[in-house]
Amino acid sequence: MVLPPAATPTTPHIFIGASTGGTEAIREVLIGLPANTPAVLIVQHMPEMFTASFARRLDDICPMRVKEAKHDEPVEAGTAYIAPGHSHLRIRRGIKGYRCELSGEGPVNRHRPSVDVLFRSAAAELGAAAIGVLLTGMGRDGATGLLEMMRAGAWTIAQDEASCVVYGMPREAALIGAAREVAPLSQVSARIRARLLMPAGR
Repeated sequence: MVLPPAATPTTPHIFIGASTGGTEAIREVLIGLPANTPAVLIVQHMPEMFTASFARRLDDICPMRVKEAKHDEPVEAGTAYIAPGHSHLRIRRGIKGYRCELSGEGPVNRHRPSVDVLFRSAAAELGAAAIGVLLTGMGRDGATGLLEMMRAGAWTIAQDEASCVVYGMPREAALIGAAREVAPLSQVSARIRARLLMPAGR
């Protein structure tokens, strides 16, 4: 007998991508989210020797639990998962819920982990039941994935130019129409909280 896959959540999961300047931007966003926030999956371009300590530092100061993602672990509310520096991170629908999937496939947009890989999995697996956030960073990684999320019905946010350390990735997203809204870093967590109060897809 084949069991049905996990139901799509009614409260969106949150997906965040960042590069240059992203460590502090991610910290500011996560500090503004309460402990009972739905799961957050994060790609920060960072060498693999630093991602575990980055997660531990955030875990010490943020209301949510923050950890480095492990392959095939369940995705749980109240937890933020940081992609390890050696692997792409995807969300995967399982029998009893969603799970983290790590992959050592080649770099995408010259990065592993890649924001586009994470965002594309969110678009494919969750559709409208997702919030995508693209923060400061050089290049264009995440812009196309954010557009795919938006087209799948997700709410998408890009950081504004004035608050970015490097206005690269969010700029590319804005140029291709991937961001439903553009917000200063100081307002990103508030915009996420506001979207979580609304039905998915609205």
